[in-house]
Amino acid sequence: MASYARFAEVYDALMTDIPYDEYVEWVKTCAPQSEYPTLLDIGCGTGVLAALFDEAGYQVSGVDVSEEMLMIASTRFAEANKSIPLIAMPMEQLEGFQELDVAIIPIDSINYVREEQAVIETLQRIYDSLRQGGQLFFDVHSLYKMDEVFLDSPFTYDDEEIAYVWHTEQGKEAHSVYHYMTFFAQTANGLYERFDEEHYQRTFAPQQYEAWLCAIGFNEVHLTADWSVEAPKKNSERIFIRAVK
Repeated sequence: MASYARFAEVYDALMTDIPYDEYVEWVKTCAPQSEYPTLLDIGCGTGVLAALFDEAGYQVSGVDVSEEMLMIASTRFAEANKSIPLIAMPMEQLEGFQELDVAIIPIDSINYVREEQAVIETLQRIYDSLRQGGQLFFDVHSLYKMDEVFLDSPFTYDDEEIAYVWHTEQGKEAHSVYHYMTFFAQTANGLYERFDEEHYQRTFAPQQYEAWLCAIGFNEVHLTADWSVEAPKKNSERIFIRAVK
């Protein structure tokens, strides 16, 4: 179970390689809107992507299970003079949204939902929250990344302000991984403070996600991989899924 308590403080520094602009372009290209469309960012984290969608002309709201992440997002929006509603809520308990144009679950957030039924419940609740013709966009770790790439640990990182040692271990369920991370973050006095995080992720085959979405009622499901328009391959690492209600 991820705690996020201290992880939220270093999250942005560790995500500098994520091409957030490409996520915005993916949505804008596949779900063009002439009006001011509504968009729900599910697993919005520290609000980087939500802010970009706001700048792109979307009426954005964000939900996340981590109050620590939402506190950072709230500060980011206030400093940028943005009014983006934020709600602390597990995605499998999503409620209170109707007639959304777009919903996103970015940067493998749904892989933190470990139980199969909870994944289905998440997708069902999003379906119920979308208008007819509304679209869901999300991405997941591939089976290859979960079963091979992640297990080739340890991984290390050091930019002088933040360093970590990241060990992984195969999880109990198929295609799942425990992440054990030890961080060293520089403090105001130049010393380093250590803290530890344990995260757990699980993924499913792209065809399984597609089957669930179709069973729920989505009438179009599109699968691509690795920030491209290409279909997933055996060694693809990130699967992108778009579903139309």
